[in-house]
Amino acid sequence: MAVKELVGLVVSDKMQKTVVVAVENRSAHSKYGKVVVRTKKYKVHDEENQCKAGDRVRIQETRPLSRTKRWQVAEIFS
Repeated sequence: MAVKELVGLVVSDKMQKTVVVAVENRSAHSKYGKVVVRTKKYKVHDEENQCKAGDRVRIQETRPLSRTKRWQVAEIFS
């Protein structure tokens, strides 16, 4: 089974070894057709504390690391 991957923006890096990543989902409204942007936030494991707020990152799903963390940083773009 393939590993799920998403790309998002780091919005918070105030925790130790954890960052909050906002992932945007753009889709057309079913009735009106207007493009609607929905944002979901994920708590992501960052082992070396390398991510800073504003970085674009790729995250991948992993085993549960805590009550709310199920993702880890795969790559930092900037």
